[in-house]
Amino acid sequence: MRNIFLVLKREYLVRVRKKSFIVMTFLTPLLIAAFYGIIVWVAVGSFKNDRKTIQVIDQSGLFKTKFKNDENTTFEFKDEPVATAQKKLKGKENQLLVFIPSNIMTNPQGLQIYAEKNIGPMLQSRIERIVQRELRNIKLSNAGITQQVIEDANQDVDAQTYSLDDQGRSQSSSTMAAYVAGYAAAFLLYIFILIYGAGVMQGVMEEKSNRIIEVIISSVKPFHLMLGKILGVAAVGLTQFVLWAILTFGVTTATQTLFGFNRFTATQEVLNKQTQNADPEVKKEIEKSQNSTLQTINAFGKSAQSLPITQILICFVFYFLGGYLLYSSLYAAIGASVENQQEAGQFTFPVMLPIISAIFFAQLAIQQPDGSLAFWTSMIPFTSPVVMMARIPFGVPIWEIALSMVLLVLGFMGTTWLAARIYRIGILMYGKKVNYKELSKWIFYKG
Repeated sequence: MRNIFLVLKREYLVRVRKKSFIVMTFLTPLLIAAFYGIIVWVAVGSFKNDRKTIQVIDQSGLFKTKFKNDENTTFEFKDEPVATAQKKLKGKENQLLVFIPSNIMTNPQGLQIYAEKNIGPMLQSRIERIVQRELRNIKLSNAGITQQVIEDANQDVDAQTYSLDDQGRSQSSSTMAAYVAGYAAAFLLYIFILIYGAGVMQGVMEEKSNRIIEVIISSVKPFHLMLGKILGVAAVGLTQFVLWAILTFGVTTATQTLFGFNRFTATQEVLNKQTQNADPEVKKEIEKSQNSTLQTINAFGKSAQSLPITQILICFVFYFLGGYLLYSSLYAAIGASVENQQEAGQFTFPVMLPIISAIFFAQLAIQQPDGSLAFWTSMIPFTSPVVMMARIPFGVPIWEIALSMVLLVLGFMGTTWLAARIYRIGILMYGKKVNYKELSKWIFYKG
């Protein structure tokens, strides 16, 4: 146990003292904040100084008052041949031509838009909506149906969901909150296991290629060395993750305090810019959509309180450690068996395949958290860390979680034993290209 702790301590201190670790740990939150700020700044600025002049040739005469100017768009109605108007567009990037044929009522596909370059989808959608809405109003009016009747018939339905506890009492729940929490937890586990598991393999290969391992192995058993390295990298990963969370929160808070910048109000400013550029009736639709989004966010915040937060956090830590230990032991065995990254490629794919498939199974489990596929994939140790974390926010019986945890521990013990058998031989093997047949022999070597 003492040797394992010494290896863990050495692995941890060597990695956290590297300049790359220090720089990326403190620089990443700043880069994230700067990246988000640049996106918002560009998004807000893109609506400025982008005025468009749209020429309209309306042969039907139905849209004379339907196209209205706004802050960034000017409509000009023309009475000239389309071919002549097309020639005038040459060299004018901020001008468009909209041609509405006389038979637009019977041929809605006859609407044509000309520009020197392709126009943006938002502007195209705006023009299409204006024409579509007017054609619909005309046909409804001819049928004796007013627009008010249609608006009154469109009723939004938003069901309130409730979950029942063991005593049969109901409490507010949210499928969306469980979906977001489950997918976020599963995806984070997936990323962490891949990144830090591969880090173990890279560290083993570096020590083997530098011949440092020959000195270390003279005083430490191969199993103790492998386990200490795995736990050391896990400690480094947890340290970096905690520092990122603290620094990101600190940078966000400082930015809001010093500059009055708020990511929610900044995003709302972008939405307001989009609303200003819209046609009055389209503006109502956008505002309605925004209000619906805000209501959904508020409802999500309230319903998230009904999630088993404590259970999610405890299980997240357990499945992170269990999944990481299981896969990192296999990565360590691969690193000990090869001498460079090219040779490692043939062995890493079979190891990565289960964890990659786990994120796919997690998406299916979110859709049917109580299905048979979700149950069995949350029991298999190679997929259970990701899939079970996707299921837990929806409510999983305690016995299923306990069984999954026991199987994960047994799976970790099995892969660690298997990896240790390979590690003890491969760590001192040089100049020989290894294949699966050779690895199988190493497993059953005695001594």
